[in-house]
Amino acid sequence: MNRAIHLSLFLTLSSLPALAQTPPAAQQQQDKPPSPTPASPLATAMAPADNRPAAEIAAERDLLMNQILEMIKGRESEPAESVFKNILMMKGAPAGRLVRMMNMGFARSLGVSCGHCHVPGEWEKEDKPQKQIAREMMAMSRTIGGEILPKIKNLRSEQPAVNCTTCHRGQLKPALDLGGPPPAAK
Repeated sequence: MNRAIHLSLFLTLSSLPALAQTPPAAQQQQDKPPSPTPASPLATAMAPADNRPAAEIAAERDLLMNQILEMIKGRESEPAESVFKNILMMKGAPAGRLVRMMNMGFARSLGVSCGHCHVPGEWEKEDKPQKQIAREMMAMSRTIGGEILPKIKNLRSEQPAVNCTTCHRGQLKPALDLGGPPPAAK
């Protein structure tokens, strides 16, 4: 099976700190060229084949999330597409919520950091196939949750849902084999 299909699920934020519109007060600050910081998390955001410990990846995600939230301070409640460039999914979601969903929902569910789907520092770019795969996986989950699950009789949930964690469980590749013998029947 194509490895790329399993590389990403739901990381659909198409841009992070590439702001679409800048408030006038912040325009003067933005006009200054950013000072390069080679050791910054933006420069070292993980590549898809990263094998770092989960705690290190989570710390990086949190750091990047906090940097982005600081960059959009005062605009967190605005629709994501008015704050970020190239938003194709989750239009209308508050920008701050979207950033948190990327970190705590999507990336955590796959055990990856931002650089898995995004080009660090150029978040709106479409250079990685994982970004489009994530969008399509999100559409798949919406179809399952909105059309298929409601048709299943006798489910014991008022609002059954699937999300990244349903399959990935914190791993890049979804669980396809539980391994070992099945539990003994009682």
